[in-house]
Amino acid sequence: MPLLWSGYSLLYLEGQEKAYTQDLGRAGSCLRVFSTMPFSYCNSAACHYASRNDKSYWLSTNNPLPMMPISCGEIYQYISRCVVCEAPAPAVAVHSQNTSVPSCPIGWSSLWIGYSFLMHTGSGDEGGGQSLTSSGSCLKDFRTQPFVECQGPRGTCHFFANVYSFWLTGVSHKEEQGLAPQTRTLKTTSQQRACISRCHVCMKQ
Repeated sequence: MPLLWSGYSLLYLEGQEKAYTQDLGRAGSCLRVFSTMPFSYCNSAACHYASRNDKSYWLSTNNPLPMMPISCGEIYQYISRCVVCEAPAPAVAVHSQNTSVPSCPIGWSSLWIGYSFLMHTGSGDEGGGQSLTSSGSCLKDFRTQPFVECQGPRGTCHFFANVYSFWLTGVSHKEEQGLAPQTRTLKTTSQQRACISRCHVCMKQ
């Protein structure tokens, strides 16, 4: 597909303690330039930049968690990259709700497979989510912390313990459907991936 532009994967912004989510499957989530504070706020008197504790949240890379906070040139290796391409048809995510990768519908071609990313919350009580039909809900890799919080005025980023990612789970057996779920704590990556729904991004041929 023809490349339109490349950039950095913006997940959502927080201003005035309110979250404004970007759909990872849409072009607006791919900003050409990375900045810990990519916006200013304006009122009837003036516009202000980096003068309060607003935040930006970015999809992160698979690099091991560093010593924190991260600042200056160190930040870039932890921010996911993205590309925007001209597609001949819309892409749709299909979710299995189990550990098997679902098939694309007849007449649709495969783009990628991944894990069903549902929603997220930041260090406050705000957050957002992805439409399960959007390609942004199907991340190629599963990570318990798939995004990083950046504090605009400070120019630093941090993987905080009180930010949460939410993933569609798998229901492995028909007899489990409709029953109260069993409480579990999954600590190893293999255990975590074994309970996360798989997904497939497809495009009509």
